[in-house]
Amino acid sequence: MADTQQVDPKAEQKATRLAKQISGFATAHGGAEGQIAYLGQRGARIVLVGEDGDWGDVFAPSMEIAEKAVEKAGITRHENFDGEFAAKVKTGPYEWNRMAGIQVGG
Repeated sequence: MADTQQVDPKAEQKATRLAKQISGFATAHGGAEGQIAYLGQRGARIVLVGEDGDWGDVFAPSMEIAEKAVEKAGITRHENFDGEFAAKVKTGPYEWNRMAGIQVGG
């Protein structure tokens, strides 16, 4: 019996669209790396960190679509957002003010 997989055309289109967004981010920031975070029924968040330290994210309706999108985009995928990868994120006054605001009830 042959091993065949059903390919959902809509899922494939979504992965392709996300891959284009990821590739666009990578191009704009001198390259990029990413990490996929499972969000339960909501899907998955792909956190992107550019070579210039800027960061962003895109959301996928499932882990499978997120994984396909990252693979299609050809960026390095990290299993965790920690250590050397997290240290690449450049934060500015906005982020520091926002984090301080959360700490003091703002």
